[in-house]
Amino acid sequence: MKIITLPIITVLAFSAVNAQQTTTQDLKPYDQKIPGTEISFKLVPIPEGSFMIGSPETEKGRAADEGPQRNISISAFWMGAYEVTHDEFLLFFNDESFTRNSEVDAVTRPTPQYIDLSWGMGKQGGFPTNSMSQHTALMYCRWLYKKTGIFYRLPTEAEWEYACRAGATTAYPFGDNPSQLNDYAWNAANSGKKYHKIGEKKPNAWGLYDILGNVAEWTLDQYIPTYYETLKDNDRDPVAQPGPRYPKSVRGGGYTSQPEAMRSAARGKSDKSWNKRDPQIPKSIWWLTDAADVGFRVVRPVKQPTAEEIDAFFAKYLGNK
Repeated sequence: MKIITLPIITVLAFSAVNAQQTTTQDLKPYDQKIPGTEISFKLVPIPEGSFMIGSPETEKGRAADEGPQRNISISAFWMGAYEVTHDEFLLFFNDESFTRNSEVDAVTRPTPQYIDLSWGMGKQGGFPTNSMSQHTALMYCRWLYKKTGIFYRLPTEAEWEYACRAGATTAYPFGDNPSQLNDYAWNAANSGKKYHKIGEKKPNAWGLYDILGNVAEWTLDQYIPTYYETLKDNDRDPVAQPGPRYPKSVRGGGYTSQPEAMRSAARGKSDKSWNKRDPQIPKSIWWLTDAADVGFRVVRPVKQPTAEEIDAFFAKYLGNK
């Protein structure tokens, strides 16, 4: 793999906006209504803490990119209790107040899909949105910020694994026995080769549904196989810096995944083959014809950044398509 020249890791450090600050003790679940609509989504609090990122060498199914383990500290945040649905995403896709595909507009909408990228598995009514690039997921977050005035983004790999584990040190949030997986996740064994409506399986201990399976979830990070070698114990809120379009990090596995790929520590990565059947020339920056089992969920940091910091954040991450 070509090593990117940008620093491998940094921390997501933002200034506090006093009017929007919330202490860890104040964190409670809440519903975010999308202004001008009747649609809302639920967020659950993820308390600050530390955990061992990665997997021990003894864990069954462990891959080399899951180590060495490091003790990482994570600041408090809220996370979507569910994966973003088509119902929510279509508000962005159909929002005519934003110019479609304009490089100079504050927020752009995705280009029209050239085929039905839900592949007939379901759209409105609670199905997870899918088949979009990381760029598209981040553009949705930017649109959501413009609509609500609250900064939402994708989780970092470290945040995602910390939230998935929900305090557990086992291979899965519920233990080490993969025979229980069907109770918590839509996977290759029980999905019927399609995704399902959100929230039909058991949540983890912190109230996150479908954190494993259904659709895999984009994170903020560039995928780097030796990432954990660059981390140190007691690092806080690390994130791998953005680089080329491929590979980016995805987590959780989807409805086609086998149990070992759905462990809390299992890391996935995007690949050019995810868009091999794209009929557009050049290939779309928005849609992925061959990643039907990839979606996302959003997070909200407790410490909200300033408007200037938010603009800088999106300029940084959306500059890497």
